[in-house]
Amino acid sequence: MKIFKKMDCIIIVILIIFSFIPHFIYSNVASKNSKNLYATIKVNGDVYTTIYLPVASEKRLSISTDHGNNTIIINGNEIKIVDADCKDKLCIEQGNISKIGNTLICLPNELIIEIKGDEYDSSDDLILSH
Repeated sequence: MKIFKKMDCIIIVILIIFSFIPHFIYSNVASKNSKNLYATIKVNGDVYTTIYLPVASEKRLSISTDHGNNTIIINGNEIKIVDADCKDKLCIEQGNISKIGNTLICLPNELIIEIKGDEYDSSDDLILSH
C-alpha cells in the first residue's frame, strides 16, 4: 500500500515553492524602501566601522583581528571578502552581498559584515482588517 499518491507529491512540492514567496517579496520591498543603505562591519562582536552605500569608487579594506586578517572589497552596493587567512576560506566562497539583511561571516576571525537600511518608508504598506 502506498502512503503518498502522485498528486500528494505534486501538492507538497507546490506548497513548498509557495512558502518561499513571502521571503522574496519582503526582500525586494525592503531593499527598495530603504533610504539609507549601509554596511556594518563587526569584529569580536563590536562595531569596527560603518560604510554607507553605494560607494562612488571601489574601496578595499583590510581588517586585522586577534585571530587573523581579512580583505574586503566594496564596489557600489556590493561587498565581498576576497582574502582571508583562516583555514577553511568559507567566507570567500560566500560571494557578494548587496541587499538588506545579507551577511558575510568569517567565524575563525570573528568578522561579521551585514547590510542594513535606515528609515523604512511604510507608506506603501497595506493593512487589511475584517
